[in-house]
Amino acid sequence: MIIVRMILFGLILFLGGCAAYQPPQIDNVCKIFSGNTDWYKDARAVKKRWDMPISVMMAIMRQESSFRPKVRPERPTFLFIPLPRKSSAYGYAQAQDPAWNDYRRATGNWSHDRDNFADAINFIGWYTHTSHRRLGISKSDPYKQYLAYHEGWGGYAKKSYNKKPQLLKVAKNVKRQTFIYNGQLKKCRPSLDKLVKGWFS
Repeated sequence: MIIVRMILFGLILFLGGCAAYQPPQIDNVCKIFSGNTDWYKDARAVKKRWDMPISVMMAIMRQESSFRPKVRPERPTFLFIPLPRKSSAYGYAQAQDPAWNDYRRATGNWSHDRDNFADAINFIGWYTHTSHRRLGISKSDPYKQYLAYHEGWGGYAKKSYNKKPQLLKVAKNVKRQTFIYNGQLKKCRPSLDKLVKGWFS
């Protein structure tokens, strides 16, 4: 009986460990990171690698997936028959297959997963860094960075976003969320750095 209880307890711990972290308050980046310091450690590493502000990357991810790991575009139906999805977007960053494959080729790592936070935020860092390099978009301009992220580099260069008023509103929301996250990070970054250093150094 004791052995059975131990097995059940171990199974509960295992299943709990496999569950993806879901931030309780996605509008507060301090609470997001304090709830999972591994995420902060990952975001800080990506900032160092690609020189992208954490607030910009997190605002883009919030807009794309609300920090849900396995989200996909809804599948349309016809007479209750499921039709193919209109997009291959998947995961935290809602990266589509072509962009994700470009990223894996560019970084040389084909083991990246879109439903892994560390890989997804690294993708956003790489993509926005490349938008800066190819299109001259400032790394601290979340509005234009999001437009390039959504439309792709070719679409942005052709200004396809000008025909999408709803997208322009969304880009403004990303800009506003970036400023909110940035203000929050200024207050909690020292304590997060201490926490990460104390636990993981």
